Amino acid sequence: MEQGDGPPVVLLHGLFGTARNLGAVARGLSGQARVLSLDLRNHGDSPHDPAMDYAIMAADVAETMSAAGIASAAVVGHSMGGKVAMMLALTQPDRVEKLVVMDIAPIRYAHSYDGYVEAMKQIPLNNEVNRRQANEILSSPIPDADLRVFLLSNLVLGENPHWRFGLDEIGGAMPRLLDWDLSAGTAPYAGPALFLRGGNSHYVMPESTALISELFPQAKIHTIEQAAHWLHAEQPKAVIAALQEFLF
Repeated sequence: MEQGDGPPVVLLHGLFGTARNLGAVARGLSGQARVLSLDLRNHGDSPHDPAMDYAIMAADVAETMSAAGIASAAVVGHSMGGKVAMMLALTQPDRVEKLVVMDIAPIRYAHSYDGYVEAMKQIPLNNEVNRRQANEILSSPIPDADLRVFLLSNLVLGENPHWRFGLDEIGGAMPRLLDWDLSAGTAPYAGPALFLRGGNSHYVMPESTALISELFPQAKIHTIEQAAHWLHAEQPKAVIAALQEFLF
């Protein structure tokens, strides 16, 4: 998805998301930038492939930028997309003019989404299933109603029911997605960097600050108050304002 004119900005969504999840951010920046919202592999309209880690996805982003005629851009990523953005900045720094990472840190996370994957696999993909039934199947393993709505937005019903994302591929890659595997000797990213964290989120804790500063010495950490992990959905105006100030 592409919109707007100006300096290029690449947006990268989080796990189980699509390019459309950052739609409000894209619209907010499109008056000042050429915004490319990408579907990462195994998500949205992108191909499915069991090979899935942050180095591979960063290479995907660089390849897509080249195909769009973009040598370098500001790169903005949320959650999993933030890790992809960090990996791109660290491994191909010439491709990243500015880096924005939303509510994720360059660390390994202990939580697991395997239960989400298994729960979604319980939904029968046939012509008889409807969204209400799918929601009921997920209600016990996933009690958070908003999260169910988010996940079910990827369920396409009709003559050929299917998930937009590759459940098997994501499930198989989950250990790598939770991890943060950086090659020894990788140089820090010397460019401008902004880390936005939700004030009610536990994804970017104080103990991560030292590592962020080590890998991204120009990094600034800014808290979006009254927001948790999905800060761009909970406080879109504050997020867009922070991005505009940093990027332009």
